[in-house]
Amino acid sequence: MIDVLKETNLSSLGERRKGKVRDIYVQPERLILVSTDRHSSFDRIIAHIPHKGQVLNQVSGWWFNETKDIIPNHVLATPDPNVTVARKCTLVPVEAVMRGYLTGVTSTAIWTRYSNGERNFGGTTLADGLKKNTKLPEPIFDPTTKEDLHDRALSREDMITEGFITKELFEKVRHTATALFKRGQEVAARQGLILVDTKYEFGLDENENLVLIDEIHTPDSSRYWQLESFEERLAKGEEPEYFDKEFLRLWFIEHSDPYKDEVLPEAPHELVEEMSRRYIQMYEQITGQKFVPGEQPIEARLEKNLKSYTLN
Repeated sequence: MIDVLKETNLSSLGERRKGKVRDIYVQPERLILVSTDRHSSFDRIIAHIPHKGQVLNQVSGWWFNETKDIIPNHVLATPDPNVTVARKCTLVPVEAVMRGYLTGVTSTAIWTRYSNGERNFGGTTLADGLKKNTKLPEPIFDPTTKEDLHDRALSREDMITEGFITKELFEKVRHTATALFKRGQEVAARQGLILVDTKYEFGLDENENLVLIDEIHTPDSSRYWQLESFEERLAKGEEPEYFDKEFLRLWFIEHSDPYKDEVLPEAPHELVEEMSRRYIQMYEQITGQKFVPGEQPIEARLEKNLKSYTLN
């Protein structure tokens, strides 16, 4: 039986803050970020996917290394396949969304907004008559605010006026996010992938230097398409081949009311296994490396690998 990491209770590491996927332990000078196997949708946890936490942590670590010449990142150490030890930074309250293609189905997606007549995105004006899934002339920086209730898409001027960010810092974030995205697209193309869109989070260190934090170019924070079949499918009017997590969401929609039901049914074992397989496949294609599962049981391994980070 494959072990899954549902949550951690490593009280010796400090106060725990529980995010959607990560358990974050707060220490005076650093954060211990543990990526669990929790899988969320409909604003709740719907399943636990074997190896998902390890994939997210290691893909992110790989990309942090690939981009450290562009911007310093928060990584201090990765003492375990599921763990990143990170520098504490002051969050820049802007989510740096980068878009490379005219796509998406949600209300905030660029294709939805374009279809509804919007033409100006992050200061870039798009022509009329563009088709869905086509490449944008240049990547677009389309940021949102990071707020407790809900993120908002504001113009550069409004973000500055409302005090989210200074003009100088906005330009630095925009320039850095664009450089990271272009690097991501170049590297992904070598692995047979198109990096379609993504989001970055930034912080400021104790010297007010900009630092890349959170995660980078993971299958959860980014959209990837398969490069080889893209042009042919586009010409036929078909959707690109993509890393599909939707099948699990659809199963819950068919078998419950996930927004209202207090208790959800358990996802079928074969669907959970398929999701795990897809995460591993993405890890291997993005990094070009064979996925090596961490030792099990996971909790015992975590305790052993994090012994030197305990506070008491």
